[in-house]
Amino acid sequence: MKRALISVSDKSNLIEFSKFLISKGYEIISTGGTYKHLQNNGVNVIEIDEVTHFPEMLDGRVKTLHPNIHGGILALRDNENHLKTIAEHQIQTIDLVVVNLYPFFEKMNTGLSEPEMIEFIDIGGPSMLRSAAKNFKSVTVISQVEDYDLIIQEITELGDTTFETRKKLAGKVFNLTSAYDAAISSYILQDDYPQYLNVSYEKVEDLRYGENPHQKAAFYVDKTKNGAMKDFEQLQGKELSFNNFRDMDMAYKVVNEFSEIACCAVKHSTPCGVALGNSVSEAYQKTYDCDPVSIFGGIVAFNTEVNKKTAELLAPTFLEIVIAPSFDSEALQVFATKKNLRIIKVNNPVSDSVEFVKVDGGLLVQDTDNAFSSNFEKVTELAPKKELMKDLIFAQKIVKHAKSNAIVVASGQQALGIGSGQTNRIWAAEQAIERAKSKTQSDLILASDAFFPFRDVVDVSAANGIKAIIQPGGSMRDQESIDACNEHNIPMIFTGVRHFKH
Repeated sequence: MKRALISVSDKSNLIEFSKFLISKGYEIISTGGTYKHLQNNGVNVIEIDEVTHFPEMLDGRVKTLHPNIHGGILALRDNENHLKTIAEHQIQTIDLVVVNLYPFFEKMNTGLSEPEMIEFIDIGGPSMLRSAAKNFKSVTVISQVEDYDLIIQEITELGDTTFETRKKLAGKVFNLTSAYDAAISSYILQDDYPQYLNVSYEKVEDLRYGENPHQKAAFYVDKTKNGAMKDFEQLQGKELSFNNFRDMDMAYKVVNEFSEIACCAVKHSTPCGVALGNSVSEAYQKTYDCDPVSIFGGIVAFNTEVNKKTAELLAPTFLEIVIAPSFDSEALQVFATKKNLRIIKVNNPVSDSVEFVKVDGGLLVQDTDNAFSSNFEKVTELAPKKELMKDLIFAQKIVKHAKSNAIVVASGQQALGIGSGQTNRIWAAEQAIERAKSKTQSDLILASDAFFPFRDVVDVSAANGIKAIIQPGGSMRDQESIDACNEHNIPMIFTGVRHFKH
């Protein structure tokens, strides 16, 4: 008679699966809560201590860590010495292992104390899984409930599982336990830059394709940390693409730079409009006015609830996504007329602490750029007026999200020109100024993500009516741009913080 060992925290579909195994001649061994669950539901089951001849102890910490269990799993069926050894010790082979782990992933970020979290570290479960996975030539190992159906199908049709299936399931075990151990390591070590970089990400869905149709892609979520892109709700619209995820991540990060009502439009991973408003609808209208051409087919984000009036303003423009922390019911009724428009409700705050950049054969890891300078240094003879200073701070929060070289020109808490991704700073400045001048005659300010190595940006700014400048400073030739500002009577502020985004 074949034997199956079952010890699970997720008991979904377990009764049906166990009864199937018994109908196919399996004897079932089980532990603790799983044993009671099976027994209470009429499943004939052997308790683990009948096999180990040793009681569970230490509040259940020790129950399966026993030679009678691991010997039965690990014995090579084609090795005479192995079979002789287990026979001498009256150990029966175990042919199928069904284990899912204590919910350590699920308990992270729930506010449990460290002693409470430690009790969710599974020891026996991973040990049984790894033993069974190592001996996949003879043992079937199941670590996920969704694999029950495959096992039922193969045993029904073939009388046993196939070698290919056992090997694949074994691989899934090591994939799971490596992520599980990585989560535990992250929790205990609390080090963003450990000696070995272990990550715990779980696939949520396969995507139709990546940046381009010929590239495969999938979306994974971090099992150890919460984040805006982790548990969002898609309220309507077609499935999300690879580029959608990237763009809505950026758009939502931009609006979360502000405590005021904010809106941001993103196109091709670059902000094309950002504004603050006294209302959600005003913030959107100002964002739209920044670049009504580029917003077409873009993504729009808000840091507050979207109402009906704003939805009616959004509806006439072709957009891929509208993303916000909430939507009122009337706004959703307006959006419902646009079936393909994706409406995304974000449930978690922005919380990235590190970011990864893949290079060929390696991975670059760095802190996220969460710095914001409030240590403003007036370096010119003139100081910016109060309203200009508000715009300078506003633009400084935007410019760090535009690709370097980056320049933002703004007025009235509205980005009017964004120059980004240029190979020199003067081109970025000319691009941003040209766009801004075509939209307003108001006082314009200019923000730069990095210092000015020459006075050329100041001279272009002066020629086009820029009234104040904010930049990090730090160039060996800072004095040149300071002198140029003084010549043109333009106040300039140094922040001391650079915001390259390559």
